[in-house]
Amino acid sequence: MLFVDTLEFEGLGNRSYLVGGPSAAVAVDPPRDIDQVIAAAARRGVRIAFVAETHVHNDYITGGLELARVTGAQYLVPAEARVSFARTPVADGDTVTVDEGLVLRAIATPGHTPHHTSYTLTENGRGAAVFTGGSLLIGAVGRPDLVEPRLTEQLARAQHASAHRLADELDDGVPVLPTHGFGSFCSSAQSEGDATTIGKERETNDALTLDVDTFVARMLAGLDDVPAYYAHMGPANAAGPTPVDLTPPRRADAEEIASRLAAGEWVVDLRSRMAFAEGHVAGSFNFEGEGKLATYLAWLIPWGKPVTLLADTPEQIAAAQRELARVGIDRPAAAATGDSAGWIREGEQLASFPAPVSPTSLISASAATTSSFWTCAGTRSVRAATSRARSTSRSTSCTAVSARCRTGRCGCTARAGCARRSPPLCSTPPAAMWSPSTTASTPRPMPGCRLPPPESRPSPLVRKEACDVPLSPKRAPRHGRRGAQPYQR
Repeated sequence: MLFVDTLEFEGLGNRSYLVGGPSAAVAVDPPRDIDQVIAAAARRGVRIAFVAETHVHNDYITGGLELARVTGAQYLVPAEARVSFARTPVADGDTVTVDEGLVLRAIATPGHTPHHTSYTLTENGRGAAVFTGGSLLIGAVGRPDLVEPRLTEQLARAQHASAHRLADELDDGVPVLPTHGFGSFCSSAQSEGDATTIGKERETNDALTLDVDTFVARMLAGLDDVPAYYAHMGPANAAGPTPVDLTPPRRADAEEIASRLAAGEWVVDLRSRMAFAEGHVAGSFNFEGEGKLATYLAWLIPWGKPVTLLADTPEQIAAAQRELARVGIDRPAAAATGDSAGWIREGEQLASFPAPVSPTSLISASAATTSSFWTCAGTRSVRAATSRARSTSRSTSCTAVSARCRTGRCGCTARAGCARRSPPLCSTPPAAMWSPSTTASTPRPMPGCRLPPPESRPSPLVRKEACDVPLSPKRAPRHGRRGAQPYQR
């Protein structure tokens, strides 16, 4: 009896799959924290016989090598992928038998990467599913600009051809199960919906409805900037990631937190922005634990910089640690939980600033505020009243600009389609947003911040509707990712 279990990782916008029969299964594009995959197999009562990678990933650290080592599974990796570890190379047309009647076949689908490979699964000779990785997504395809700028157009054309190959070889009813496209920046556009088939994509996907020249031009024109940390993911995956260590980090007291700040390390407060506004350690950064914590923290932190985590509970620290490990931030230097008053030394005070008065406003505190604060809210779809109240980046005018969100020009996060397109919004006191040596007319933003236009920078209080500031990211280099800066204005 065929089963397909989906493991969803909302913070990165990706999915992994465990698929198999009564006794054996294959894990497709597994996450770094492989305990989830092993637990899923245990619940099914099957052994993991194969681990399959669709490509060398650029947006997260894979757990495939370690999962294969722990379970004794064969590690299927595209033959043309340049890797430094032993694996079972697979080429176009290669097949493996997962379980009785279940056959996995490799299909070369270059485009997202030159070596990208999809896998079609047949049950007793009939198409049961196709695992498309970063090739054919839901209403989109994987972006072609993550490998080499000079190859971008060539890979875009290959992506178009690969989509057509899948549509030509597979029946309309075959489910399409991609890895990317659920908020991942590896997608060329934001996917809409949770499930699709070859037939649905044949009718709606630009790669299958447009001629190649129109498709390539439209896709390349709509590409967003690439998170800076992507530059580290591909090399780490090609070298063979080390096992992840999710044991609790050492506990930091107030003295250690102060020492780490003085040394220039990052101290990251995972609490909600409202709690942070009421009182926080001066000099710390606020990245809300919910949402795209890993994406934005990894994007903005100097790579390799030690990070200390602050949160209300040990469970929140553990969840953040797991998220960060998926993007190569392996071990927090230290962590602290509980009452924020315990994070500062005796005689010191928590820094604070006025909290947002409504969920439709972005508020900066007065210029007299001296704490170094920058809040990066994890952008995610607003699904409930509590989420709406917590999201300062939601605007009542978001519905009016929903069409623009698809092309990355909307600063709101009210729709799932806007979620990955919005960079972190700054809710920053002018003293931190502007350099002390500059004036309000010549601001110097922190990396990743989208500043309001000059006419909206009065002191002491700034209130700006999120969707009044359309996103217009620079792309320099246009299709390069090495050393690329986050969104700038």
